[in-house]
Amino acid sequence: MANQLTLVLGGVRSGKSAFAEQLVRQLDQPTWYLATGQITDAEMGERIRRHRESRPAAWTTVEEPLELAGALTSALKETSDPGAVLIESLDTWVSNLLLQHESQPESDLESLTMSQVDQLLKVGQHPSASIVMVSSEVGLSLVPPNQLGRRFQDLLGLVNQRVAVAANQVYLVVAGIPVGIKDDTKNV
Repeated sequence: MANQLTLVLGGVRSGKSAFAEQLVRQLDQPTWYLATGQITDAEMGERIRRHRESRPAAWTTVEEPLELAGALTSALKETSDPGAVLIESLDTWVSNLLLQHESQPESDLESLTMSQVDQLLKVGQHPSASIVMVSSEVGLSLVPPNQLGRRFQDLLGLVNQRVAVAANQVYLVVAGIPVGIKDDTKNV
């Protein structure tokens, strides 16, 4: 299997996670699931429980809220044929980074985040892995009324742009319907 990076974007409850899982299932490869969510309250615990239950038991799950490039490196080194990796999700990961480094100046936080994205993309260039990343699309939403929300939206928008440029395929899921917006695999 050749290296491929797919980005699946969508709004909250758009069906992006289910579509990403469907893409990975179709690969019929050993699969690593890198989860970035953290249980911070009962509602988030319920969301994480539902996500865990939706995954096939054969998938290897690694829960890593911050060190995503390191977790991906470990997953790719664990086996001679890493098959597929599903990263769920970039938006939660960016939120985790923002909350951990909230007191840093905006430019420092942006540099840190983009450096970590670049590390993640570099690790993701494994020659035999198919990687699917899931993220929320923030470009269509309202500007948040508070500074923390705006910092998150700005950071995630930059992260999504960087990953989309590097990706071979990009989908936008709207009301459960995936729309292909980039497909470099047809040019190969």
